[in-house]
Amino acid sequence: MRTLEEIPAGATHWSKRELAKAVGISPSTVQPIWKAFGLQPWRTEDFTISTDPLLLDKIRDVVGLYLAPPQHAVVFAVDETPQIQALQRTAPVLPMIPGTPQRRSHDYRRHGTIDLFTALNTATGRVITTLSARHRAIDFRDFLDHLDQSVAQPDDPDLTIHVICDNLSAHKAPPVQRWLLDHPRVTLHFTPTYSSWLNLVERWFAELQRRCLDRGVFCSLEDLTIALQEWITLWNQDAHPFRWTKTTEQIIDHICRYCSRISGPAH
Repeated sequence: MRTLEEIPAGATHWSKRELAKAVGISPSTVQPIWKAFGLQPWRTEDFTISTDPLLLDKIRDVVGLYLAPPQHAVVFAVDETPQIQALQRTAPVLPMIPGTPQRRSHDYRRHGTIDLFTALNTATGRVITTLSARHRAIDFRDFLDHLDQSVAQPDDPDLTIHVICDNLSAHKAPPVQRWLLDHPRVTLHFTPTYSSWLNLVERWFAELQRRCLDRGVFCSLEDLTIALQEWITLWNQDAHPFRWTKTTEQIIDHICRYCSRISGPAH
């Protein structure tokens, strides 16, 4: 209980040795107790509370598209990664050898940035992308136009397109609204504010960051562009979808249970 209800003087959280000294036991005894109760005082996670008044409605809308997409429709999770940096390390990257991981210098030279618009087909995992120097409303409109043209419908003239995106102002700007009026088969669905975790394309961005960008060395913006295009081409050759499994009720229940647990007298 002391781990949960108290903090040591002059510190923000307990260490194993501090707690052992405070209660008069061995430090080696503290760790099994923490493990048994699932306590990790040294860890912390960030969170953001959505203040969207339509939070539940938007969760139901987006999750419904994942779990039960409409017939004669294709669903895309869409977002942009702004200002991807072309970073060149100031020293050569040292290769991995037995017993030593790959090493790279912490400092770098930056050779410009580029924006990546991505639409992830939630059924197939394939992506449609566009590289852009900026991410204005007209750039998003042009990307929607590219997406619309990429989704052919010779065998299904009634095919519709559902686009899941966040609440960025560029996604709701007048140029986009006018484009939507001229393209009635495209419908935008918005995630709640501060809820990017609900957009499946973020999972794809994590793969891009881990497999292509984190260890990449790009001596120019052209090098970065080529690397992005090559990785995207390889992904589409062996694409796989990311399966959404949680229902709206499960998501809401999880939030409610967590709020209930942290609302007790000890907190």
